[in-house]
Amino acid sequence: MKQAEASLRTKQAMAASLKKLACQKSFAKITVRDIITDCNVNRKTFYYHFEDIYALLRWTLEQEAIEVVKNFDLLAEYEEAVAFVLDYVEENTQFIRSVYHSLGQNELKRFFYRDFIAIVRAFIDKTEQTQNLSVPEGFKEYLCDFYAEAVAGSMLAGIDNPEKYNREKIMKYVLCIISSTIPSALQAAAGLTE
Repeated sequence: MKQAEASLRTKQAMAASLKKLACQKSFAKITVRDIITDCNVNRKTFYYHFEDIYALLRWTLEQEAIEVVKNFDLLAEYEEAVAFVLDYVEENTQFIRSVYHSLGQNELKRFFYRDFIAIVRAFIDKTEQTQNLSVPEGFKEYLCDFYAEAVAGSMLAGIDNPEKYNREKIMKYVLCIISSTIPSALQAAAGLTE
């Protein structure tokens, strides 16, 4: 257990270094040497835990935001989950903006996309179960893709256009869409065949 705790602390230190450095310079200019120097570990330790800086970036984003959201009961607590994500983006705007401007919207969206799919899928499955529906798998997959693309895209749009970012408005819009359209879409799709 001590080794697992030490490994987690090391990963967290490298993630903190990545975030700190991304606030000082472009993500594209951060090197493994920068990270290991900043958190005082050796190169072997970095590569023991991560394949490259992109793996460290994914782990950082998953640990700090997406994994936490996955632990919400999305059917009952989707408002809290949305608020958590919006808070995370607000609190880490400089870090996310650095990554965004270095990788571009499509690449950053790719980091978020897989996890948003899992979040949306959990909400869809719970809604289907609660409403006692039987929806074709193909439709559920399409719905996951549709909403994950929309959520990731709208969140990243706020990074690129901070003057248009209005947390309260985004919160209201997202909650309205989630609570009304997904259940309705599943009810309508229950009669479809693949």
